Amino acid sequence: MRSASRRHTYVSGAAAAVSFTMLCFTVPAHAVGEPSVPVSASAPAPLPVDRDLSPARYVVTLAGAPTALYKGGVDGIAGTAPAPGAKVDTDSPDALRYRARLREGQDRAARAVGAGIRHRYSVVSNGFTADLTPSQVARLSVRPDVLDIRPDTWNKVADDSRATDLMGLSGRRGVWSRLGGSAKAGKGVVIGVIDSGVWPESRSFSAPALGSAPPSAKDRHRPYRSGGVIRMRKADGGTFTGICQTGEQFTANSCNTKLVGARYFGDGWLAQTPPEKRNDYVSPRDAVGHGTHTASTAAGAANVHVVEEGRDYGYISGVAPGAVVAVYKALWKSKDAEGAGMTSDIVEAVEQAVTDGVDVLNYSVSTLGGSPLDHPIQQAFRAAAAAGVFVSASAGNDGPDPWTVDNTAPWITTVAAGTTAPMEATVELGDGRTFIGGSSTVDAPLGPKRLVRADDVRNTGTDPAAALLCVAGSLDPRRAAGAIVLCDRGVTSRVSKSAEVERAGGVGMVLVNTSDLETDNDVHTVPTVHLNVPAATTVRDYAKRPDALVTLRPGGTSNTPYPQVAAFSSRGPAMTNKNSLIKPDVTAPGVGILAAVAPSGSSDRRFDFMSGTSMAAPQVSGLAALYFGVHPKWSAMAVKSALMTTARPTRTATGEAETDPFAQGSGHVTPSAMFEPGLVYDSSNTDWLAYQAGLGLETGGGAPPMEPGELNYPSVAVPAMVGTTTLTRTLTATRAGVYKASLTLPGIDAEVKPSTLRFTRAGQSAVVRIRLTQTTAVSGRQVTGSLIWKGQGHISVRSPVVVTPFSVLAPERVVGSTAQGGVSFPVTPGTKGMSMRGYGPVVGPQVRDEVSAAGDGVRSFALTVPEGSMAGEFFLTTDDPDARLQLMLVTDPANGSPSKPVGGLGEYAHRSRVGVLGLAPGRYLALVVDLGDLPGTSSTAFSLRSNVVGAGANFPGAATLTVSSEATPRPGVPMTVTAAWPDLKGRGPATAYIAYPNGAGTLVSIED
Repeated sequence: MRSASRRHTYVSGAAAAVSFTMLCFTVPAHAVGEPSVPVSASAPAPLPVDRDLSPARYVVTLAGAPTALYKGGVDGIAGTAPAPGAKVDTDSPDALRYRARLREGQDRAARAVGAGIRHRYSVVSNGFTADLTPSQVARLSVRPDVLDIRPDTWNKVADDSRATDLMGLSGRRGVWSRLGGSAKAGKGVVIGVIDSGVWPESRSFSAPALGSAPPSAKDRHRPYRSGGVIRMRKADGGTFTGICQTGEQFTANSCNTKLVGARYFGDGWLAQTPPEKRNDYVSPRDAVGHGTHTASTAAGAANVHVVEEGRDYGYISGVAPGAVVAVYKALWKSKDAEGAGMTSDIVEAVEQAVTDGVDVLNYSVSTLGGSPLDHPIQQAFRAAAAAGVFVSASAGNDGPDPWTVDNTAPWITTVAAGTTAPMEATVELGDGRTFIGGSSTVDAPLGPKRLVRADDVRNTGTDPAAALLCVAGSLDPRRAAGAIVLCDRGVTSRVSKSAEVERAGGVGMVLVNTSDLETDNDVHTVPTVHLNVPAATTVRDYAKRPDALVTLRPGGTSNTPYPQVAAFSSRGPAMTNKNSLIKPDVTAPGVGILAAVAPSGSSDRRFDFMSGTSMAAPQVSGLAALYFGVHPKWSAMAVKSALMTTARPTRTATGEAETDPFAQGSGHVTPSAMFEPGLVYDSSNTDWLAYQAGLGLETGGGAPPMEPGELNYPSVAVPAMVGTTTLTRTLTATRAGVYKASLTLPGIDAEVKPSTLRFTRAGQSAVVRIRLTQTTAVSGRQVTGSLIWKGQGHISVRSPVVVTPFSVLAPERVVGSTAQGGVSFPVTPGTKGMSMRGYGPVVGPQVRDEVSAAGDGVRSFALTVPEGSMAGEFFLTTDDPDARLQLMLVTDPANGSPSKPVGGLGEYAHRSRVGVLGLAPGRYLALVVDLGDLPGTSSTAFSLRSNVVGAGANFPGAATLTVSSEATPRPGVPMTVTAAWPDLKGRGPATAYIAYPNGAGTLVSIED
C-alpha cells in the first residue's frame, strides 16, 4: 500500500497493461462546489456521505529485518540470518533476544494508535495483524517505523497416467533407483505444505507410530516424540521440531513418522466467516481434500494400491516417498467457498514452518487479483528462501490468457501445469462414428444404449439449461433410466453430474466441453467419457435424434502429444513483476493427477484425480526434496536453477516443440538430468532487495536499485529494449569442464562474451555479458530463443530468452507548474515517426469542507469511477498552510463488502496527492483524515479537487495540451519532448496526459 514515490518512473510502450484511470464525482446539494475551469472537460465534484467505517483487518509490516534476515547491528545481539546452506535457528539466545526486541517495536507501534495485536510475526516478517479503522491506518502510515500496511486479503486454492512414470522417477533405471530406492528418495528432508490440511488416516501417510527413543546412527533421520514436540534430525544436520496440534477430530496421535507435524492457522478466516457459513474442522483435518492431495503428491508413501468405485487404479507414490510431511492448514472450507484463506493466516503459517525447520514449502494457492512482490505473503517467502527454504508455488488456473500468472517473485519457483499420457475411452455412435475422450471409468464395453441429452429427460419445471448441466435433482428417473446421458460441462463439478445421472437411473454419461478445454479422468459414479470440441459438438447434435444409440468402449488412442501445457494453466508475462522475469519458471504434471483426498470433501472417496497448477507445484516440491536429500547444503536458488536449466520443451497440439516461455517457462522438469546441471545461476536476499528497489518498490533496507534484468536468474527477460542492451550473468560450476555458448534470436544480433567458459573444479564462477541489438525485429513483438551452454557429454545448460523491442521509453509522470507553461523531458522512441497525443489539461471541480480530529477524525466523500478515463489525480489542500491532512481512497462499504484501500496513501501534508492506476469501475470513498488540528483550533478546513483526464462521451471538449519534440522520432535515439499548456495561473493544480503507441503514457502534473 505504501510505495516509493518517484517522479521519473519509466514505462514500456509494449506493456499495454499500463493504464491510468481516475474517479468522477457527483455534487451534493449542500456541498460548497466550484465548477471546473473550461480548459478541458472533467467530472463533477465529491459528495460528502456518512458510512460505517468499522475496523477492517490489516497486516502491518515494520522496518527492521525479521529474524531470518537479521545480519547484526543491534548492540549485544549477533546476526541471526543463516549462513549459506544452513537454516535459521529461531531458538538461539541471539534469536530469542532479537525476537523480543521486534515484539517491543510492534507493541510501540500498535499502542501509538490504540490498536490491539491479533497476531505477530518475527521470523519471516517483522509485523503484526490488527483490526484498524481508516484513521488508525493513516496514523500508522506516517510513522517512520512502519514499512507497509495492507488489508488482510483472500487467497484461494489454485484448484485442479502416472506423473512419476512420466518424469522418469520409477523403474529400474529411474531416479529413485539411482538414489538407492524409493525409501531413500528424499530421506532426511521435510516438506511443509501450506494448504487446506490433511486427512491423516490416508494410506499415503501410513507409517510407524512415533516413539520416544532418540534414533541411532543407523536410522538417524527417524522422527521421534520428545514431550509434546516431534523431532527429526535432517539431512542438512539441522533439527526439525514440530507439533501435532489437537483439535476437532484430530489428536496428538494423528501424526506418525511420515506426518511429522500438523498445525492450523485460522484466526483471520474465523473472524471473516460467521459460524453459520463455516463448513470445516477447526483443526489440521482437511475438509476440502486439496491439501491432502498436494501433500501426498509431494511425499506420499510408495506403492499405495488404489481401488475406488470398484475399479483398480494400480499403485501410486509421492514424488519424494522417502521425505516426511509437515502440514500447515491455512485454507478453509465455507459453505460458499471450497478452499480460501486470509493473508494473515498464511503469513503466520510461513513463519511457523520456517521456525519449525522445513526444507521445502509447497504453496498451491493464488491470491485474488494477483500478488505483487511486496505483498506480505511474497515477502514472507523471501525471508524463507533467504533462510534456505525452497518454495514451490502454483502459477494459477486462469489460462490460456496472457498476464494471468501469479506467485511471480524471483525467490519462488512458479509452476505451470502439463498434461500426462491420456487415459482414454471410445464413444461409438449408432451410425458407426467413433470419438476418443478422456476416461478412467470405462472398464468394459457398455451398450449399445439409448443416448439422451439431459435437457430432453429433465424433470417437469426444470430449466432446460440447468438440466443440460445435470445439476442435482434436474433429471427425471422415468425418462433417464437405463440410458447413457449427455451432460454439458460447467457450473457444477464434473463428478456431481455423473452422480445425478446415477440418481436418475442412468447407466453411463458422455460429458462434453462447450469450448476448447482439456478433458479429465475423474472417478465418476457411472462409466463416463469426456469429449472435447469439435467431437463434443458432433455428439451433442447426434443426441437430439430420437433413435440415438451409443456404446462406450475401453481404450482407443487419439495420439495426443504430451506433455502439453494445460489450457487452464496461467500464462505470463507477469504484471506483478513488470515483465522483468519469465514466469512461470517450469512445467510439471498437473492434469489428471491421482492422489489421496479427504473423503468428507470427495464423495467418500479416499483417492481421486485432480487437475490444476495446484497439482503441478507439489511435483516440484517433491523434486526439490530429492535434491536436498543428495545435496543438503545447496541453496534453494541453486536447486531452482538446476531444475530450470535441465528442463526440456513441452509439446504443442501438433507435436512440435513448444517455444512460448510465458506458457511453459523453461520447459517440463526432467528429473533424470537435474542432478547434473553443470552450471547454476545463484542469487541471494541482497540481490532480491536490489531487484525490488529497481522495480520502484520499498524495501525498508536502503538497498541500491538494480536494473531488473541484471538479476542473476536462470532465464532472461528484456521487456523493453530500444536499440542495444547489455546484461550480465554469473555462472557457478557444479563440475569441472568446458562450456560453449550459443544464442540465436530472430531479428536481434546476440553476442555472449566470453563465449567459452573453462572451469577446473566445482564452485568456480565466471561472469558473462550478453549484448543484444535490434536489427529487423518488429517493434512491440516478442522475440524468443534460448541461451545454451553446451558442456561435455549430455550436459546442456538451457535458459529461455524473451526480448521485446518497444515503442517508447518515457517517464510515467512529469511535474511542471502553472507559471512555467510547459515542461520538457527525455523520451526514447522505439519506432520511426512515433505518434504522441495530448489530453487535457484539466482543472477539475473541487468541494470545500472541514474535518475535526475529534472522534475518528475522518470525513468521507462518495466517488464513482467513469468509463473512458485515461489518467487523473486527487488533491487535498488545507486552507491553512501550516495544517496537515491525509487523503485515502477505499472501496465503498455500500457495495456490501468491507472497505479496502485502493492505491497508495497521500502524504500527510498541507497538500496530499493521490494518483490511481488501473482503478476498476465501481463506487469508492475518498477519506480525508485529520491526525491533529492546529493549536487553538477544533477543525481543519480543506478543499478536495478531482482532475480526471479521458476520452469519449464522458469527456467532451477540446484538449489544449500541445506536445512537440526537438527532432523527428528515430528508433533508439533519445529526444526531448515538450508539453505546453495555456495560462493556468490561479487555476491549478491541473492534470494532463500524453498518449504514446501501445498503451503507454505520461501523466503531466501541473502544480500551482
